[in-house]
Amino acid sequence: MTMHIFCEQKPDFSFHYRKLAQQVAEASLESEQFPFEAEIALTLVGNDRIQSINRETRGIDAPTDVLSFPMLDYPAPADFSEIEEQWEGCVNPDTGEVMLGDIVISLDKVREQAEAYGHSRKREYAFLITHSMLHLMGYDHMEPEDAALMEAHQKTILETLEINR
Repeated sequence: MTMHIFCEQKPDFSFHYRKLAQQVAEASLESEQFPFEAEIALTLVGNDRIQSINRETRGIDAPTDVLSFPMLDYPAPADFSEIEEQWEGCVNPDTGEVMLGDIVISLDKVREQAEAYGHSRKREYAFLITHSMLHLMGYDHMEPEDAALMEAHQKTILETLEINR
């Protein structure tokens, strides 16, 4: 798996943010049994930048914690049966990896939410990556039953990594 990490804002974490991002992404792919090698882009920004992206892409003029931009369409969450039909537009010709999509995280929100929820910045950062990885694999949380399914998968992945509240 290849993860490209772009820092528009420098993280001030006490943990190795690149290594953790890689571990969380790999655990998410393994948990969902993603059958191909994958490529993901992660961009770390501040509230101003994520607000701008949120306004441009979703029409919401407010900062958010994480944005996910999947490259693939799925018949159901983690149903990878139709990826080969999308192969031409989703495989990096240089590496053969399936380009899952992009993740954008507000580092300001990581700090704010870790404090608000009473857990570590490491846990919040890992949670947001896990959450977004599931979006890149077709999960959503618009309906209560979909949210419950996604939350259960997030919890399993974070427990596997021993990243708890």
